[in-house]
Amino acid sequence: MGSILELTDVKNKLEDLSGVILKPGDNPYDALIDACHDNPAEIQALYAAHRVRRNAQQRDKFLDPNFKELIIDPYLLRLENPHVEPGFKDSRYCMTFWARPPIHVVELAGAIQKKLKEIAPDIWLMPQHRMHMTTIEVAFCRTPEEIEEIKETLRPVIPVVASYSYRHRARLVKPMVSYDLSAFAVSFLPAAGEPGISPAPMALDRADVIKQGDSYSYHHLRRDMWDLARRAEVEVDSRYIVPSAHITLGRYLSHKDHSTPEQRKRWVDAIDEINEWLEREVWGRSDSEVIGEWVVGQEKGFDVRVGNLWYGGGRTVLLGEGF
Repeated sequence: MGSILELTDVKNKLEDLSGVILKPGDNPYDALIDACHDNPAEIQALYAAHRVRRNAQQRDKFLDPNFKELIIDPYLLRLENPHVEPGFKDSRYCMTFWARPPIHVVELAGAIQKKLKEIAPDIWLMPQHRMHMTTIEVAFCRTPEEIEEIKETLRPVIPVVASYSYRHRARLVKPMVSYDLSAFAVSFLPAAGEPGISPAPMALDRADVIKQGDSYSYHHLRRDMWDLARRAEVEVDSRYIVPSAHITLGRYLSHKDHSTPEQRKRWVDAIDEINEWLEREVWGRSDSEVIGEWVVGQEKGFDVRVGNLWYGGGRTVLLGEGF
């Protein structure tokens, strides 16, 4: 019989630090849009407030004199180190709608991973071909049979979901490294009038675009994805609903690089330096070595995904059309 393992979420709850109060029963994404008066600048400000507050909170945890340990994912530890528990299988099945990053965003994420690896050589990095942003988590930690039932219930709307970004285009800007005691990611903000710097869509782009421009934000896109699932009479069961748009870059699998106060200080200082570099050299610059903007749906539509989805695994039910 395999081990009974605890999710890292239990020890490391991703709380909403934006200050928005959700109403039970309503589409949870409407609450933030309403609180921001459907204003792109206010939506961006709330996303920014969440990630800045969380980074400050996590920095304090790393530098706390009473620091105990990192939160190491026991599932990933066993998958990456089979000798820990020979024959271990991850039985957590999920269903999600993933946004897949275009090449220039993968290059941005890879450049950040390289900088982090130089500071902490023992970290685990998400393989670039597995990178994704979870737009909606429909269900998590279910059996294969349960996920199959949910998938079949959603079947009529899956083609709409997969290609939704083809005609509903939301832009993300201002990348920054976000982190906690279990993982680290590159996070983005919904755009609010910044000059566009993404590569042009692949010709010929003849889509009859219904929504575009920053008045249709990534948060609106998430709201619409939630509505589509609910219209198919599926109860969306997400672990958390926070104002975040992020690609996980990696996780910790040992304490080797963070065992002393000096090492932990070096880690958080390095993240601060990377974020200063991003703001100074990447934000809003089309001449940067990497591009810090993402129009969701460029190159690939949504990846409707099922299976062992942690760490970029699982299988595709349908990948939508990109532009």
